[in-house]
Amino acid sequence: MNPTLQLKGKFEHKPNPNKPGARNIPKGRKVDSKHLSELIEQLKAIAAYWQKDRTIGGILLSVYYIDVIAKSNRINSLFKKGKISSNDTIRGSRFEGTPQKHVFIHFISEEVLYEAIRKLSIVNSYIKNKYNGCITHDIIDTINNNEKVYECEDIKRSVFVNTLVDAYYVSKFAVDTKVEDVEEAVIISLYKTNISTRDLLDRIGIDMAETKMIDDQTLRVSPEDFAKLKMNVPYLISMKVVDMREIAKEDILGYDDFEPLSIPDPSNEPFVGVIDTLFDDSVYFGKWVTYKRMISDDIEVDSIDYEHGTAVSSIIVDGPSFNKNLDDGCGRFRVKHFGVATHGRFSSFTIMRSIREIVKANPDIKVWNLSLGSALEINPNYMSPEAAILDELQSLYDIVFVVAGTNKGSRTKETMKIGAPADSLNSLVVNAVDFKNNPASYHRVGPVLSFFNKPDVSYYGGDKGECITVCLPNGEGKKIGTSFAAPWIARKLAFLIYKMGFSREIAKALIVDSAAGWNRRDDTTHSIGFGVVPVRIEDIVNTPDDEIRFIMTGLTESYETYTYRLPVPYENDAHPYYARATLCYYPTCSRNQGVDYTDTEMDIHFGRIHLSKGKVSIKSLNNNTQGDSSGAGLYEGVARTLYRKWDNIKHISDQIKSRAIPKKKYEAGMWGLSIKTKERLKSKHDAPMPFGVVVTLKEMHGKNRINDFIQMCQLNGWIVNRIDIDNRIDIYNVAEEDVEFE
Repeated sequence: MNPTLQLKGKFEHKPNPNKPGARNIPKGRKVDSKHLSELIEQLKAIAAYWQKDRTIGGILLSVYYIDVIAKSNRINSLFKKGKISSNDTIRGSRFEGTPQKHVFIHFISEEVLYEAIRKLSIVNSYIKNKYNGCITHDIIDTINNNEKVYECEDIKRSVFVNTLVDAYYVSKFAVDTKVEDVEEAVIISLYKTNISTRDLLDRIGIDMAETKMIDDQTLRVSPEDFAKLKMNVPYLISMKVVDMREIAKEDILGYDDFEPLSIPDPSNEPFVGVIDTLFDDSVYFGKWVTYKRMISDDIEVDSIDYEHGTAVSSIIVDGPSFNKNLDDGCGRFRVKHFGVATHGRFSSFTIMRSIREIVKANPDIKVWNLSLGSALEINPNYMSPEAAILDELQSLYDIVFVVAGTNKGSRTKETMKIGAPADSLNSLVVNAVDFKNNPASYHRVGPVLSFFNKPDVSYYGGDKGECITVCLPNGEGKKIGTSFAAPWIARKLAFLIYKMGFSREIAKALIVDSAAGWNRRDDTTHSIGFGVVPVRIEDIVNTPDDEIRFIMTGLTESYETYTYRLPVPYENDAHPYYARATLCYYPTCSRNQGVDYTDTEMDIHFGRIHLSKGKVSIKSLNNNTQGDSSGAGLYEGVARTLYRKWDNIKHISDQIKSRAIPKKKYEAGMWGLSIKTKERLKSKHDAPMPFGVVVTLKEMHGKNRINDFIQMCQLNGWIVNRIDIDNRIDIYNVAEEDVEFE
C-alpha cells in the first residue's frame, strides 16, 4: 500500500480577468412589444394591489423567469436604484414547473416599481416606432457597438439594453398570496421587509414571546396565529414546516441479555458529540460517556426513550467489539451525549434551540453525530430550518455534523424523499446499504432543493436478516437503520480529524473520495450518494501500490487560487495515469434565498497544463470551461448538471477503460489545479474560505511511481509529507499526555 501524501506549498492568486461586456439576449431570439406590454400591465396591477395594503412599507412581488437563470441574467436594470442593485432586493427564490424555472421574490420601494414601469414603457414605445414592435439579438448587438444607431433621448443606451434583456428573461410578474391552511403548530419564515417581525405580529394581534423565535424572520406559531398571518399578510409567509415531527423509526429486531463486555477506563481518547434521545449511563461503557439531559424534568420518560441514543453512542465508543465484520481500526472514542428528545414526536423548534446552545458551549468537539430525523419528506423549494441551523453552525465553527439519511417505514414501498435534517448541505449525510452494498430496503432519497446531491455517502446499516449489533440498556440489540450507519462514519471522521490531524475539509473529502473510488455511484436515483465508504481506515488513508494520492489545502483569497506546478510522472511523452479529484468546502448559506441557498461557489479545474496562443490553461478532467472565454455560452442549468455548480462537494474523475490510452504530455509536462470562487450575493465574506482537495492518480499499467512523484514534487518546490497512520497516532498520544511540573 502507498501512503497518502501531503503537499505543502504556495498557491497563486489572481482576480477575474474576464470583464462582463454589454448584455444581449441569446442569438436568434427576440423581444416583442406584446411581451413588454404584458409586463407593464402586470406591474401596474401590482402597484394597484399595494396601494390598498401599506402594511410592510414597500412592494413585495415575484419574478417568474423563463428558465433556471444565471446570476448575470437576473433582473439588472428594472429594480436598480443608485448603489442598490436589483440583486440586493431579492428576498427568496424557488423552482416551479417542468422543466424547472426560477421564481425570485423581490422587495422594492414604490418609487422603484413606478420607475420600472416607466423604463419598460419607454423601451416599448421606442421599439414600436423604430423596429415595428420587435427587436432581435443582432439589432441589440448593433446598438451596443454603435452609439449613433441609438436615438432615444429618454433613457441611456445601457439602461435601454439592460431593460430589454431583463424583459426577455422574465416570464411574468405577480404577487403570490396562496397559502395552505395548517392544523398544528408550524415553524415559519417571513420575508424580510421594512417592518420588523415583532411590530408586524403586534399589528395583527399575535402575542409572540421571545422563546418562540429562532431568529428575526423564523418563528413558531400556533394554528390560530398562523390563520391570522394568512388572513392579513399571506404574501409574507415564505416557508413553513410542521413543528411537531415524528422521528423516522428504525426497527429493533429483538435483543438478548448481554454477557457483560469488559472495557478499560478512558484516558486521552477524543470526544465525539452525540445529539440524540436519552442515554442510560448504567451500560458497561458508561464511563466513556459524559451525559447531559436537555429535555425538561417535567417530561415523563419511559425505558424506550433511552434505547436509540444509547445504541448510537455504543457504536461510537466500542462498536467494533460487537461488530467484528465492521472493525474499522479506529479504536475507541469518548462521547459527550446530549439527550434532546424522546422516542416519539419531538419539537423541531426546541431541538434547534438546543443544538445551537450545545455547539456553542462545546467548542472542543469537532465531530457531531445526529441520528434523529423527521418522518416527513423535505420540501423541494426550501431548506428545512433544522438543516439551516446545522449549515449555519458549520460555516461559523470548525465542526462537521454526520447526519443519518432517515428511513421510510417497512410498509412504504414507493420512493420517499429524505427527511430533515438530512437536507443539510454542509453536513455529511449518510444513507444505509445492506452487506452486499445494495440500498437498504428502508432507504430514502434526495436530491435537496431539487438539485443538490444528497445523501453524500452510504455505509452498512443492516437490513432484514443482517443487523447491526448495538448495546441497549437491557442487553444486546439487533438494529437496522440509517441511524446505525451514521455513527460508523462519525468514527472515521473523528479518527481523521483528531488522530490524523486533518482539517475537516480534507477529512470529508477523503471520506467522499474513498466512497466514490473509480466507480462513483451518485446517479439519478440519489440513494447511495458517491458510494459506500470502505470499512477499514487504512483503505481511506492509504492506496494500492499503483496509485498516488495527495492532499492539498488552501484559502481562497481572490477569484482564482491556482498552481501550475504539479509534476505527474510521464514516459514516452505521455502520462500513463487515470486521475480523479475531490473538492470540499463549507460555504455560508442563506435560507432566505430559497433554492439559491449557497452563497459561495468553488469551481475546480484539474488536469494537464497547456500553453496555447500565449495563454496558459488547464485541460480539466471533466472538460470544464466555466470561467474560460470558451465557457461564456454555458446555460445555468447545464452548468449545474454537468459541473455541479453551487454544490459544496465537487468530484471529477476519469473512467477506467478496458483499453488504456495514456494522456498526451503538453510542453513541460506539468498538471495544474485551479479553484475559481464566485459569490452569489454582492457582499464578500470577511475572511478567505478554506478548501481541501484530494487527488488520486492510478498508473494504467500497474507500476508504482510514488517515489518518482515525490522527487519531482520536491524539485518543484513542494514540501512532501508521507501520511503514516501509526506515526500520527503516536504524535496524538504524546500531545494528549498530561505533563506534571515539579
